[in-house]
Amino acid sequence: MGFRCGIVGLPNVGKSTLFNALTETQAAQAANYPFCTIEPNVGQVGVPDPRLDELARIAGSQKIIPTQLGFVDIAGLVRGASKGEGLGNQFLGNIREVDAIVHVLRCFENDDIQHVDNRIDPISDAETVETELMLSDLESLEKRVPAAQKKAAQGDKEAKITASVLGQALDLLREGKPARLTVPKDEEEQRVFAQAQLITAKPVLYVCNVEEECAATGNAFSERVFEKARSEGANAVIVSAAIESELVGMEPDERLVFLEEMGLHETGLARIIRSGYDLLHLITFFTVGPKEARAWTVHKGAKGPDAAGEIHSDMQRGFIRAETIAYADYVALGGENGAKEAGKLRQEGKEYVVQDGDVLHFKFNV
Repeated sequence: MGFRCGIVGLPNVGKSTLFNALTETQAAQAANYPFCTIEPNVGQVGVPDPRLDELARIAGSQKIIPTQLGFVDIAGLVRGASKGEGLGNQFLGNIREVDAIVHVLRCFENDDIQHVDNRIDPISDAETVETELMLSDLESLEKRVPAAQKKAAQGDKEAKITASVLGQALDLLREGKPARLTVPKDEEEQRVFAQAQLITAKPVLYVCNVEEECAATGNAFSERVFEKARSEGANAVIVSAAIESELVGMEPDERLVFLEEMGLHETGLARIIRSGYDLLHLITFFTVGPKEARAWTVHKGAKGPDAAGEIHSDMQRGFIRAETIAYADYVALGGENGAKEAGKLRQEGKEYVVQDGDVLHFKFNV
């Protein structure tokens, strides 16, 4: 399952610096978190998860393979992008292809780095980008909704659903609100809404890029961004791109000392990766054995066969059951054998909803 977060922002906010630090740090830690470049501006990074290391230690696994999340460095946006200004069409095309938006906002002052509007105001910056995205969605729906309404009036059932759910999104956009505030009332409306691929329907993570001395506590700029995120039900994290760049190439022990000196417990990039994972409502399950301990990704609410399908489509088609051990039981009881002896290994069928941290072994017919 490939999930991708698009990193967006105005020029000179630290967007590409963060992307480069993200991918270079992961490349430097290839033993634990594999990295590969799919395209020049796309990086796959491992999702940090201490549970995977613990499972591997208990099982004596030779190899550790984390689950992956993709990050896309999308070209900087300028006003008028929705009308094709700058790299507008390319920007909008790229952003439609990602699952979530990581919006980098400049929350630092530096006279050596010019801001496109010659002032530091992360809320205004966020609104500039959001306005262009809303205008793009608005233009799209102002063509599609009347067409759907016309077909609906002729008795087309699918068109009625489309006119209803996309009409709601259009009303929101006309009020200056993102399409993600739309509330589909049933599965059919959810399907139609998802198929519309509206840019402002995507979940958003705000990344406050602050100066080094504010990396642990944030600053007045980042406080305003967090207020905005709370009002929208969005997420926000504080990061110093300058610090993340310095961490690249450091040995693990060196990195820990450096972070402690800065008053930090982990890298900002780890927080971004984890927040991106949460933003997409994803959970992790594990497969563990002597050869490898591996993490896998599914959506919250996924059932046993769905999880099996992440490993191989044959497993999903021929799913019989999943031998299941909760992570806490696996650790507390010293692995699979201890869990079996304690009666904590469960046989779960097709309707079982996978829980975050489950250690699974699938039984299936080919």
